[in-house]
Amino acid sequence: MATSYKGSTKGAAKKGSGKKAGARAAATSGAVPPYGEAIRQATARGDQAEMRKAAASARKWIKDAQAALETLEKRLRKTGGTK
Repeated sequence: MATSYKGSTKGAAKKGSGKKAGARAAATSGAVPPYGEAIRQATARGDQAEMRKAAASARKWIKDAQAALETLEKRLRKTGGTK
């Protein structure tokens, strides 16, 4: 389940023609990958390789989300949009 998200929206955002194309793809997706559920299912099955893959995928997604949030916060500060 965790791998299905990996290549869909995220890959499309990376391959866009620039920053705006990636931002547009991310902003319009609206979906949050179900890593919690994917991790729970992998754990329940007890498959070590699947658990490692789900963990690595979730860590990468979290890292990317944190970077995007930092960019968002910088732009908000720049435009005076913080409260």
